[in-house]
Amino acid sequence: MNIKRLIAEGEGVSLDFKKTITRHEKIAKTLVAFANNKGGRLLIGVADDGSIKGVKFEEEEKYMISRTATHYVRPAVEPIFEEVYVDDKLVLIANIKESDTKPHYALGDDGKWWVYVRVLDKSVLASKIVVDVLKRSGDDTGVLIEYSANERTLLSYLQEHTRIDIKQFCDLLSISRKKAQRILVDLALSGVISIHTSEKEEYYTAM
Repeated sequence: MNIKRLIAEGEGVSLDFKKTITRHEKIAKTLVAFANNKGGRLLIGVADDGSIKGVKFEEEEKYMISRTATHYVRPAVEPIFEEVYVDDKLVLIANIKESDTKPHYALGDDGKWWVYVRVLDKSVLASKIVVDVLKRSGDDTGVLIEYSANERTLLSYLQEHTRIDIKQFCDLLSISRKKAQRILVDLALSGVISIHTSEKEEYYTAM
């Protein structure tokens, strides 16, 4: 592994830097977001700007991460550790695999459990729709879509406007938010629409 080249790529969907581990709740978000996405690497001993600071007490850092993965993540995840020396400085790598038991939840400062997904270089709180998609993504029964007037109206709208959010969808069909969520989850699971999530908004486009 060329650690310098990896760091030069910068933080992203599958890579996160931490100078050191200070709070369980904060690191739990990253572990959960990686597990709920395609997996990722957490580099400890690397500052946000990519400068290599090194880890002084690697066993303490490993303990903090392992305890977080066990007690602050539900279901628990299992980090795989690597130690790499760069210019005589130790970088600790915690590898998190994509989970087959999604969704994973992180324990927040408020004592509640929340689902996070990775969006670019951020761990973002998942919407109800994304959580439902994660819950059902491992279901082998599949999704049978029957195009009712609701689905056809949505797809026609997307052909003309390219994107729609949950409020616009509810207004378009004059349906409840709960019913709109159910339709969007089914369409996402069947590969008909894509979900686009950021820290500020969530919207949907046709595949």
